[in-house]
Amino acid sequence: MRFTTEQRLDDGLLEREFTLGEIPGILWTPGSASAPVPLILLGHPPLGLRTMYPRLVVWARQSAAEGFAAATIELPGSGDRPRWAAAEQARADLRRVLAAGEPVSDEIIDALVLPLVDRAVPEWQAALDALLSLPEIGGPVGYSGGVISVGIRLAVVEPRIVAAGLFAGSFVPRTMFEEARQVVIPLHVLLQWDDEGNDRQAALDLFDAFGSKEKTLHANMGGHTGVPRFAGEEAAGFFARHLR
Repeated sequence: MRFTTEQRLDDGLLEREFTLGEIPGILWTPGSASAPVPLILLGHPPLGLRTMYPRLVVWARQSAAEGFAAATIELPGSGDRPRWAAAEQARADLRRVLAAGEPVSDEIIDALVLPLVDRAVPEWQAALDALLSLPEIGGPVGYSGGVISVGIRLAVVEPRIVAAGLFAGSFVPRTMFEEARQVVIPLHVLLQWDDEGNDRQAALDLFDAFGSKEKTLHANMGGHTGVPRFAGEEAAGFFARHLR
Protein backbone atom coordinates (compact mmCIF):
# COMPACT_ATOMS: atom_id res chain seq x y z
CA MET A 1 0.00 0.00 0.00
CA ARG A 2 1.31 3.42 -0.96
CA PHE A 3 -0.40 6.67 0.08
CA THR A 4 -0.51 9.21 -2.74
CA THR A 5 -2.48 12.17 -1.31
CA GLU A 6 -3.49 13.40 2.12
CA GLN A 7 -5.93 16.12 3.18
CA ARG A 8 -7.78 17.11 6.31
CA LEU A 9 -11.48 17.78 5.61
CA ASP A 10 -13.36 20.58 7.30
CA ASP A 11 -14.67 18.38 10.09
CA GLY A 12 -11.20 17.02 10.91
CA LEU A 13 -11.64 13.80 8.97
CA LEU A 14 -8.30 12.68 7.51
CA GLU A 15 -8.66 11.52 3.91
CA ARG A 16 -5.81 9.66 2.22
CA GLU A 17 -5.82 8.23 -1.27
CA PHE A 18 -3.69 5.14 -1.81
CA THR A 19 -2.76 2.53 -4.34
CA LEU A 20 -2.53 -1.18 -3.61
CA GLY A 21 -0.53 -2.43 -6.55
CA GLU A 22 -2.58 -0.98 -9.38
CA ILE A 23 -5.80 -0.67 -7.36
CA PRO A 24 -6.77 2.86 -6.25
CA GLY A 25 -8.46 3.36 -2.90
CA ILE A 26 -9.32 5.90 -0.22
CA LEU A 27 -8.95 5.68 3.57
CA TRP A 28 -10.74 8.01 5.98
CA THR A 29 -9.80 8.13 9.67
CA PRO A 30 -11.42 10.16 12.48
CA GLY A 31 -9.54 13.30 13.40
CA SER A 32 -9.96 12.68 17.12
CA ALA A 33 -8.76 9.07 17.17
CA SER A 34 -6.17 8.43 19.90
CA ALA A 35 -6.05 4.62 19.65
CA PRO A 36 -6.49 2.01 16.90
CA VAL A 37 -10.08 2.18 15.64
CA PRO A 38 -12.56 -0.23 14.04
CA LEU A 39 -12.89 -0.21 10.25
CA ILE A 40 -15.82 -0.21 7.85
CA LEU A 41 -15.20 -1.27 4.25
CA LEU A 42 -17.40 0.85 1.98
CA GLY A 43 -18.69 -1.07 -1.02
CA HIS A 44 -20.14 0.67 -4.04
CA PRO A 45 -21.53 -0.11 -7.51
CA PRO A 46 -19.09 -0.27 -10.46
CA LEU A 47 -19.54 3.37 -11.44
CA GLY A 48 -16.03 4.55 -10.50
CA LEU A 49 -14.67 6.11 -7.32
CA ARG A 50 -14.82 9.63 -8.76
CA THR A 51 -18.51 9.25 -9.55
CA MET A 52 -19.27 7.67 -6.18
CA TYR A 53 -17.06 10.00 -4.11
CA PRO A 54 -19.80 12.41 -2.91
CA ARG A 55 -21.80 9.50 -1.52
CA LEU A 56 -18.77 7.68 -0.14
CA VAL A 57 -17.50 10.68 1.80
CA VAL A 58 -20.93 11.08 3.43
CA TRP A 59 -20.75 7.46 4.59
CA ALA A 60 -17.17 8.01 5.76
CA ARG A 61 -18.26 11.02 7.83
CA GLN A 62 -21.04 8.95 9.41
CA SER A 63 -18.49 6.26 10.25
CA ALA A 64 -16.06 8.78 11.73
CA ALA A 65 -18.84 10.22 13.90
CA GLU A 66 -19.06 6.78 15.52
CA GLY A 67 -15.28 6.63 15.93
CA PHE A 68 -14.64 4.29 12.98
CA ALA A 69 -12.28 4.47 10.03
CA ALA A 70 -13.68 3.79 6.56
CA ALA A 71 -12.01 2.63 3.37
CA THR A 72 -12.91 1.76 -0.18
CA ILE A 73 -11.20 0.50 -3.34
CA GLU A 74 -11.93 0.77 -7.04
CA LEU A 75 -13.71 -2.26 -8.47
CA PRO A 76 -12.19 -4.29 -11.34
CA GLY A 77 -12.89 -2.74 -14.75
CA SER A 78 -14.23 0.44 -13.17
CA GLY A 79 -13.03 4.03 -12.88
CA ASP A 80 -9.49 4.49 -14.16
CA ARG A 81 -8.71 0.77 -14.05
CA PRO A 82 -8.18 -1.12 -17.35
CA ARG A 83 -11.33 -1.88 -19.28
CA TRP A 84 -12.67 -5.40 -18.96
CA ALA A 85 -14.20 -6.58 -22.22
CA ALA A 86 -16.46 -9.25 -20.73
CA ALA A 87 -17.85 -6.83 -18.15
CA GLU A 88 -18.45 -4.17 -20.81
CA GLN A 89 -20.37 -6.70 -22.91
CA ALA A 90 -22.45 -7.84 -19.94
CA ARG A 91 -23.38 -4.25 -19.12
CA ALA A 92 -24.29 -3.58 -22.75
CA ASP A 93 -26.51 -6.67 -22.79
CA LEU A 94 -28.21 -5.51 -19.60
CA ARG A 95 -28.85 -2.03 -20.97
CA ARG A 96 -30.28 -3.53 -24.16
CA VAL A 97 -32.86 -5.74 -22.44
CA LEU A 98 -33.84 -3.03 -19.96
CA ALA A 99 -34.34 -0.52 -22.77
CA ALA A 100 -36.50 -3.06 -24.61
CA GLY A 101 -38.56 -3.74 -21.50
CA GLU A 102 -37.56 -7.40 -21.56
CA PRO A 103 -36.88 -9.58 -18.50
CA VAL A 104 -33.22 -9.87 -17.48
CA SER A 105 -32.16 -13.49 -18.02
CA ASP A 106 -30.14 -15.58 -15.58
CA GLU A 107 -27.39 -15.75 -18.22
CA ILE A 108 -27.02 -11.96 -18.30
CA ILE A 109 -27.07 -11.72 -14.49
CA ASP A 110 -24.44 -14.45 -14.15
CA ALA A 111 -22.19 -12.82 -16.76
CA LEU A 112 -22.60 -9.42 -15.11
CA VAL A 113 -22.11 -10.38 -11.47
CA LEU A 114 -20.20 -13.64 -10.96
CA PRO A 115 -16.91 -12.64 -12.64
CA LEU A 116 -17.01 -9.36 -10.71
CA VAL A 117 -17.42 -11.23 -7.42
CA ASP A 118 -14.58 -13.62 -8.28
CA ARG A 119 -12.21 -10.74 -9.02
CA ALA A 120 -13.32 -8.17 -6.46
CA VAL A 121 -13.40 -10.29 -3.30
CA PRO A 122 -9.69 -11.26 -3.30
CA GLU A 123 -8.85 -7.60 -3.90
CA TRP A 124 -10.95 -6.56 -0.91
CA GLN A 125 -9.14 -9.17 1.17
CA ALA A 126 -5.75 -7.86 0.04
CA ALA A 127 -6.84 -4.33 0.92
CA LEU A 128 -7.99 -5.53 4.32
CA ASP A 129 -4.57 -7.13 4.93
CA ALA A 130 -2.89 -3.81 4.16
CA LEU A 131 -5.32 -1.66 6.14
CA LEU A 132 -5.13 -3.78 9.27
CA SER A 133 -1.33 -3.52 9.17
CA LEU A 134 -1.62 0.25 9.78
CA PRO A 135 -1.11 1.27 13.43
CA GLU A 136 -4.24 3.45 13.44
CA ILE A 137 -6.55 0.58 12.38
CA GLY A 138 -7.33 -2.06 14.98
CA GLY A 139 -10.59 -3.74 14.00
CA PRO A 140 -13.13 -5.23 14.29
CA VAL A 141 -14.24 -4.85 10.67
CA GLY A 142 -17.62 -4.28 9.03
CA TYR A 143 -18.67 -4.23 5.38
CA SER A 144 -21.27 -1.77 4.10
CA GLY A 145 -23.16 -1.34 0.84
CA GLY A 146 -21.95 -2.11 -2.65
CA VAL A 147 -22.90 -4.97 -4.94
CA ILE A 148 -24.78 -7.32 -2.61
CA SER A 149 -23.22 -10.46 -4.12
CA VAL A 150 -19.75 -9.12 -3.29
CA GLY A 151 -20.92 -8.57 0.27
CA ILE A 152 -22.32 -12.09 0.48
CA ARG A 153 -19.07 -13.68 -0.70
CA LEU A 154 -16.99 -11.55 1.67
CA ALA A 155 -19.24 -12.46 4.59
CA VAL A 156 -18.71 -16.14 3.82
CA VAL A 157 -14.95 -16.23 3.17
CA GLU A 158 -13.57 -13.39 5.32
CA PRO A 159 -13.66 -14.17 9.07
CA ARG A 160 -12.33 -10.71 9.99
CA ILE A 161 -15.64 -9.15 8.91
CA VAL A 162 -18.00 -9.41 11.90
CA ALA A 163 -21.06 -7.51 10.63
CA ALA A 164 -22.41 -6.36 7.27
CA GLY A 165 -24.88 -3.78 6.05
CA LEU A 166 -26.16 -4.76 2.60
CA PHE A 167 -28.28 -2.93 0.01
CA ALA A 168 -30.78 -5.14 -1.82
CA GLY A 169 -30.53 -3.14 -5.02
CA SER A 170 -28.58 -5.21 -7.52
CA PHE A 171 -29.15 -8.38 -9.52
CA VAL A 172 -28.27 -11.60 -7.69
CA PRO A 173 -27.27 -14.84 -9.47
CA ARG A 174 -29.13 -17.90 -8.29
CA THR A 175 -25.91 -19.53 -7.10
CA MET A 176 -25.45 -16.71 -4.59
CA PHE A 177 -28.53 -17.90 -2.73
CA GLU A 178 -26.58 -21.01 -1.69
CA GLU A 179 -23.74 -18.83 -0.46
CA ALA A 180 -26.23 -16.66 1.43
CA ARG A 181 -27.21 -19.68 3.50
CA GLN A 182 -23.60 -19.85 4.72
CA VAL A 183 -23.64 -16.27 6.04
CA VAL A 184 -23.80 -16.27 9.84
CA ILE A 185 -22.67 -12.76 10.87
CA PRO A 186 -25.18 -10.07 11.93
CA LEU A 187 -26.82 -8.38 8.93
CA HIS A 188 -28.62 -5.11 8.33
CA VAL A 189 -30.32 -5.25 4.91
CA LEU A 190 -31.82 -2.19 3.26
CA LEU A 191 -34.56 -2.59 0.64
CA GLN A 192 -36.20 0.16 -1.39
CA TRP A 193 -39.72 -1.20 -1.91
CA ASP A 194 -40.26 0.41 -5.31
CA ASP A 195 -36.73 -0.06 -6.68
CA GLU A 196 -37.22 -0.01 -10.44
CA GLY A 197 -34.12 -2.11 -11.12
CA ASN A 198 -34.60 -4.71 -8.41
CA ASP A 199 -36.82 -7.77 -8.18
CA ARG A 200 -38.54 -7.23 -4.83
CA GLN A 201 -39.53 -10.86 -4.39
CA ALA A 202 -36.00 -12.01 -5.18
CA ALA A 203 -34.68 -9.56 -2.56
CA LEU A 204 -37.12 -10.95 0.01
CA ASP A 205 -36.17 -14.53 -0.90
CA LEU A 206 -32.49 -13.66 -0.52
CA PHE A 207 -33.09 -12.16 2.92
CA ASP A 208 -34.93 -15.33 3.90
CA ALA A 209 -31.98 -17.41 2.67
CA PHE A 210 -29.37 -15.72 4.86
CA GLY A 211 -28.22 -18.09 7.59
CA SER A 212 -27.59 -15.35 10.16
CA LYS A 213 -29.44 -15.63 13.46
CA GLU A 214 -29.40 -11.86 13.72
CA LYS A 215 -30.65 -10.25 10.52
CA THR A 216 -32.81 -7.17 10.10
CA LEU A 217 -34.63 -6.02 6.96
CA HIS A 218 -35.34 -2.29 6.65
CA ALA A 219 -37.81 -1.68 3.81
CA ASN A 220 -38.68 1.86 2.80
CA MET A 221 -41.03 3.17 0.15
CA GLY A 222 -39.36 4.73 -2.88
CA GLY A 223 -37.09 3.97 -5.80
CA HIS A 224 -33.44 3.05 -6.03
CA THR A 225 -32.15 6.55 -5.33
CA GLY A 226 -34.84 7.48 -2.81
CA VAL A 227 -33.17 6.05 0.30
CA PRO A 228 -34.31 8.21 3.23
CA ARG A 229 -31.69 9.95 5.36
CA PHE A 230 -32.75 8.14 8.51
CA ALA A 231 -31.94 4.80 6.87
CA GLY A 232 -28.26 5.75 6.96
CA GLU A 233 -28.57 6.70 10.61
CA GLU A 234 -30.08 3.29 11.40
CA ALA A 235 -27.23 1.56 9.57
CA ALA A 236 -24.74 3.63 11.59
CA GLY A 237 -26.44 2.44 14.77
CA PHE A 238 -26.14 -1.17 13.60
CA PHE A 239 -22.37 -0.84 13.16
CA ALA A 240 -22.04 1.01 16.46
CA ARG A 241 -23.57 -1.99 18.23
CA HIS A 242 -21.34 -4.56 16.55
CA LEU A 243 -17.98 -2.84 16.10
CA ARG A 244 -17.54 -1.24 19.52
